[in-house]
Amino acid sequence: QVQLVESGGGSVQPGGSLRLSCVASGRTISSYTVAWFRQAPGKERELAAILSFSGGNTYYADSVKGRFTISRDNAKNTVYLQMNSLKPEDTAVYSCAARYKYYDPHAGQNDYHYWGQGTQVTVSS
Repeated sequence: QVQLVESGGGSVQPGGSLRLSCVASGRTISSYTVAWFRQAPGKERELAAILSFSGGNTYYADSVKGRFTISRDNAKNTVYLQMNSLKPEDTAVYSCAARYKYYDPHAGQNDYHYWGQGTQVTVSS
């Protein structure tokens, strides 16, 4: 079992930046493919970014490509989502999710077995 805890959310003005953290416990995060999902009010949860367990593959949704960066610090057992040039449409609850090793950029949320509780990101002027 792996437990995930997100942090780093908050309120920011358009054009600003935030860095979300997803701290894992119970298992070594380097054995897991980790994704960041987000769910805006009244909308379905959508995938934002994926980092493969090897660290060699990443995937970004078109809506965040070029603005968000997913990365990992194995020593801290933590996965990050650096979010730059934030827009009001980025407002959502952001959740990290993990699955053991297998990397598939087309995998759905049901393929991820471990989830954090989520952290709110609000982009507003």
